[in-house]
Amino acid sequence: MTHVINDECVACAECLQECPVEAIVEGEEKYDVDEEECVDCGNCAEVCPIEAIYEEEE
Repeated sequence: MTHVINDECVACAECLQECPVEAIVEGEEKYDVDEEECVDCGNCAEVCPIEAIYEEEE
């Protein structure tokens, strides 16, 4: 499974700084997770102040 960022993202960049493989990319209005790069560590979800990042179910 990979993590996804929902539309509640406020682009605070907390997740960007915590991703060890640089899988977080800046979108037009929010950040997104590059599913091919994500190693599912969960660091991004742990630091998100508004809980906009969650584990995507298959």
